[in-house]
Amino acid sequence: MGTTRPNPMVGCVVVCNDKIIGEGYTSPYGGSHAEVNAIESVDDKSALSRATLYVSLEPCSHFGKTPPCSDLIVKYKLKRVVVGVVDAHSVVAGKGIAHLKSSGIDVVVGVLEKECIEINKRFFTVHQKKRPYIILKWAQTKDGFIDKKRGAEVENLPNWISNKYSQQLVHKWRGEEQSILVGTNTVIADNPRLNVRSYKGENPIRLVLDNSYRIPKDSRVFDGSVKTIVFTSSKMLFPEDKENLHIEVIDYSKSLPQQICDVLFQKDIQSVIIEGGAQTLQSFINENLWDEARIFTGDVFFKEGLKAPEINGIEKEHTQIFSDSLKIMTPYI
Repeated sequence: MGTTRPNPMVGCVVVCNDKIIGEGYTSPYGGSHAEVNAIESVDDKSALSRATLYVSLEPCSHFGKTPPCSDLIVKYKLKRVVVGVVDAHSVVAGKGIAHLKSSGIDVVVGVLEKECIEINKRFFTVHQKKRPYIILKWAQTKDGFIDKKRGAEVENLPNWISNKYSQQLVHKWRGEEQSILVGTNTVIADNPRLNVRSYKGENPIRLVLDNSYRIPKDSRVFDGSVKTIVFTSSKMLFPEDKENLHIEVIDYSKSLPQQICDVLFQKDIQSVIIEGGAQTLQSFINENLWDEARIFTGDVFFKEGLKAPEINGIEKEHTQIFSDSLKIMTPYI
């Protein structure tokens, strides 16, 4: 996950006489697609004309970084192709299937379609909704707070609610998503790194809201180690030319979530995990701009502090991570 974008993650299996003779999956961006890797893995190419190719997404029909997969399937005259789901990208969108059918190949479409869409929900969201896939994440206490009351004398460090196993899981998630978003108050209060430290994976692009340059210049988000985009009201507020720092001007007098989504879509950023704070999370909830909410409840009480966001949706999963509970929700359809 995360290695193929902006291409989808696709798997392919070639079967002849009820025996798997070839397998493949999408290479990192710029490399071969699943169908090419599967066909190339077949030792006896003469068997392909008697074989069925199973693929989780429609074979492409256009020249991009690589030649069309549908052309290769036609070249080897495969007998049958079983497709999980039609590609949502406008340059494909049924054209690959049409090409195969017009070449005399038997094509079956829509097998395990729901599961195939789920695997590439980020890809489908971008092409169907013209915005990134949005994951909301927070940890709350048993009495419904996400932070203690902060005073001027409090050191800028997180008030941990979840346990170390949940925190490691969050780092795994960060490595799977293309970007991570936090608000001004979260950066000031916690001075987070917003990277992957407790798991393997590529650091997500850091997205930071800062209307009037309130975040201290020596904050970790400005250390230059990871590409960072700051959403502010004026480029004049960020005069320094810092490494890996990019400025995006938005109108803070209007709703922010849609403006942020528009910028991320323009930059081909397919997914974002929003980690805080409460105001930022609630703004996306209120605009109904979210696809998943991942909510930890730790085994602690604060009695007072910053209230957790209010959200309604469908509970898809509820698991226990030692002392923490994790609830995953999706919006009502």
